[in-house]
Amino acid sequence: MDIEERRNLQIMACKVRLGILEAVYNAKSGHPGGSLSVADIITYLYFNQMKVDPENPKWEERDRLVLSKGHVAPALYSVLAHKGFFEVELLKSLRKVDSILQGHPSMHLTPGVDMSTGSLGQGLSVAAGMALAAKLKGASYKTYAILGDGEIQEGQIWEAAMFAGAKGLDSLIAVLDNNDLQIDGSLEEVNSPYPIAEKFVAFGWHLIEIDAHDFDQIDSAFKAAANNTDKPTLILAKSVKGKGVSFMEDNYKWHGTAPNAEQYEQAVAEVRDVLSSLEVENE
Repeated sequence: MDIEERRNLQIMACKVRLGILEAVYNAKSGHPGGSLSVADIITYLYFNQMKVDPENPKWEERDRLVLSKGHVAPALYSVLAHKGFFEVELLKSLRKVDSILQGHPSMHLTPGVDMSTGSLGQGLSVAAGMALAAKLKGASYKTYAILGDGEIQEGQIWEAAMFAGAKGLDSLIAVLDNNDLQIDGSLEEVNSPYPIAEKFVAFGWHLIEIDAHDFDQIDSAFKAAANNTDKPTLILAKSVKGKGVSFMEDNYKWHGTAPNAEQYEQAVAEVRDVLSSLEVENE
C-alpha cells in the first residue's frame, strides 16, 4: 500500500469515528467501544475492498457484509453514510423513533445493510449461507462477516465455523474484532474462548493474524484472503476497544455507554486533532 492510499484510509477512518461519536452522543445510548475498535477494518472494507454500489444497494454481484456483532451498528452506519448510501446528517437520528438507523442493523430499513443482526452468534451462520449460495450459483461475490470476541462464546458460532470449513467456503472471509473485552470485563474474567486461532484452524479455516489498526497489515490480510481458494478465512484482528479516544481505550465500561456533553467534546477534539494532522500531510 502506498503512502497516499494509506493516508486517505486513515483520514476516512477518522471521519467514520467522528460519525460514530456523533451518532451515539445524539442517541444518548449505544455502543461506542466496539464501534471504534472495528472502525479501521470496516473503513478498509468499504473504501478499498468490497464491490458495492450506493446507487444500487441490492446489486446482485455486490460483495456482502454481515455485521454479526450487530450492536456496533454505529460503525456500519457511519461508513455507509460516508460511502454515499444515505446522508451523513442522518447519523444524528440513531435509535430515534421512525429513523432508518435503529440500534441494530435492519436490512429492511437501511440501504446497504445486507442482513439484520443483533442476536449475537447468528451472523456467521448467515454469512456461511450466503457463501454457500455463491458457490452453488458460481457467483463471484465475497461474503464478509465481522464477529466480536465476546460473541464467539456463543455455540452457534462454532457450528457455523465447522460447516464453513467442511464445505470449503473459500469466498467467506470472517474478521474477529479481538479487543479482549466485553460488556462485563475481559474475556478471561467472563468466559474465555481462547485459544481462538487454533480452534478455527482445527475447523478447517485459513488463519491470518493482524493488528486491526495497521492499514498495511489489513491490506495484506484481505489480499491474501481474496487469493485463498480452498477454505474459509479468519482474519484475527487484534484491536483496542475505544480506539482513537484516550479515555475510552481498553476500558470495558465504554462497551455500551454514551458520552455526556463534556466527554463528547473531548472525544471529538482528539479525533479531529488526528484528522487535521493527516489532512495537512496530505496537502
